[in-house]
Amino acid sequence: MERLDYYDILPEGMERYLSYYGHHFSKKMCEWAVHNMIDRNGKPLVMADKESVEDMMRQHNVKLNNNKGYDAVFVYHMGKSDYLGSSINGDAALCQYVKDVLDDKDGYEGIAFSRFIADCNGKGEPIIWENML
Repeated sequence: MERLDYYDILPEGMERYLSYYGHHFSKKMCEWAVHNMIDRNGKPLVMADKESVEDMMRQHNVKLNNNKGYDAVFVYHMGKSDYLGSSINGDAALCQYVKDVLDDKDGYEGIAFSRFIADCNGKGEPIIWENML
């Protein structure tokens, strides 16, 4: 399958998305990404809303310094999908994982979104950018 990042010209919808949200998750983009996730048992994830994720972070005394848009919600679900019950044991560790990803000292602005886009490109998974606005 041909990778999607071989092209120099960005799709118009992607340019518009980036002009609105930068390299961060909008609610629609996060919903679409989580909708495509499965848990370690092969079952689809049910997306927790932003307020629930923020409440869980507060419950476990985890304060994020670099959270914009729906980035924490995406990273929370990615950790839940891929690592909960394996290298992440429980909600407190899941919250710490979100912080570790978003507040990584040698990371960069928009790291979660950029990695997600790279994964979509690598898998040849097109994003219908107009649907994410």
